[in-house]
Amino acid sequence: MPERAVDVAIIGSGTAGLNAMGQVRRAGKSFVLINGGEPGTTCARVGCMPSKAMIQIAEDYHRRTHLGKFGIDGHEGMTLNVPEALEHVQDLRDTFVDRVLGSSTDDMPPDLFIQDYARFIEPTLIEVAGQRIRAKAVVIATGSRPLVPAPWRVFGERLITTDELFELTDLPSTMAVIGLGTIGLEVGQSLARMGVEMTGFDQVEQIAGIRDPEVNAVAIALLGKEFPLHLGAAAEISEEGEQLRVTAGAKSLLVEKVLCSIGRVPNVEGLGLQALGVPLGPRGIPAFDPHSMQVGSLPVFIAGDVTGDRPILHEAGAEGKIAGFNAAHYADGVDPSRFRRKTPLFINFCDPNICAVGARWTDLDPATSAVGQIQFAPVGRALIMGQNKGIIRVYADKTTGRILGSELIGPRGENLAHLLCWVIEQGLTVGQLLRMPFYHPVIEEALQAALYDLYAKVDVKNSGGITELEPLSD
Repeated sequence: MPERAVDVAIIGSGTAGLNAMGQVRRAGKSFVLINGGEPGTTCARVGCMPSKAMIQIAEDYHRRTHLGKFGIDGHEGMTLNVPEALEHVQDLRDTFVDRVLGSSTDDMPPDLFIQDYARFIEPTLIEVAGQRIRAKAVVIATGSRPLVPAPWRVFGERLITTDELFELTDLPSTMAVIGLGTIGLEVGQSLARMGVEMTGFDQVEQIAGIRDPEVNAVAIALLGKEFPLHLGAAAEISEEGEQLRVTAGAKSLLVEKVLCSIGRVPNVEGLGLQALGVPLGPRGIPAFDPHSMQVGSLPVFIAGDVTGDRPILHEAGAEGKIAGFNAAHYADGVDPSRFRRKTPLFINFCDPNICAVGARWTDLDPATSAVGQIQFAPVGRALIMGQNKGIIRVYADKTTGRILGSELIGPRGENLAHLLCWVIEQGLTVGQLLRMPFYHPVIEEALQAALYDLYAKVDVKNSGGITELEPLSD
């Protein structure tokens, strides 16, 4: 079998793999990019982009239900052509995929981009497409796929994941979504708003990965008004004629289709990670350093959704850059560099947005932390928009006043979450943030109100006499 040598072999051409390739190219190293399965990123094909297209359609259509109170006539006659809506989602999805491929792998020669499944023979020896590639360093960025329990696979096309959802040409009249994390909740609400009789199930008592009990309670109350949520009991599926029966605790119902959204598993089957010679964890992934992405002390680096650590596009990109940088310089005999990771940021694009930034509720020490909060009900801008529902909770160190984190559900949450993320990244305090200008009337005034509540609970106080104004020096 022929063997060729390269500086770096990258397995996987998704977000992490492409970012790794960018670093290797920048370092001027020889490389090969290998991809098994569909090309293009998970985000563009079956993830964040097509789901946001569906969310936008569902949100726009849903507005008809409360336009009447604004004096807008004719709203009750609005209809949704579901096949056309789904075709629009697919067209946008194809556009996003084409853009990714057009700017990355479309024009790469076959000796640099190999479309086939790779297998490790040794830590730096890979077999793929009838040849062996000897690399000085390897990046594993093979991504993940939806988890479907083996007993459920017998239900065929009646049980789908997001891999099949965006291929549908029409929607069923009844559907259950099992798993109410980010994907399940976003898609479940969207399908309900598009006319599907939806029911949600999750075996835990939290939705969207929320850890703050106050935010979780508000989220359940708000989302539960749009489609029933059954929490705290594992769901079972059985066949009943052409339909599927979903049972969880005392709840049982028949549906045409089930959306399985209970998690994702790493794409490592057939990769031969046993050849690395290091122990593999329960998910089949070897231990790695999240600041260097290095696997043990090997010339092997791992990045992106395959790790299961932070399965979000911007995190996959960051991990890919770290892995690619270290793989490229490892080829020169340089020890891997360790990088500080960015402030964690999670956004669920359901309506209202559910967001988490920085330290989570479960990370806080009650003795040293303070919490400020505000309900969105009295926020003027939110009231004008007809979206004054939700809560924002902000956490700070009680002694220093430094902002630690936040969890929230509310309108324009994606924007508030970014502001808070940048604040935490800069290490700002409650007092410093309150001295920032806040316009009126804007959604950001909700954050301002939560900060005032928080400021009263931290030990550090402004000595200038006015909380939000900084005195001039003599």
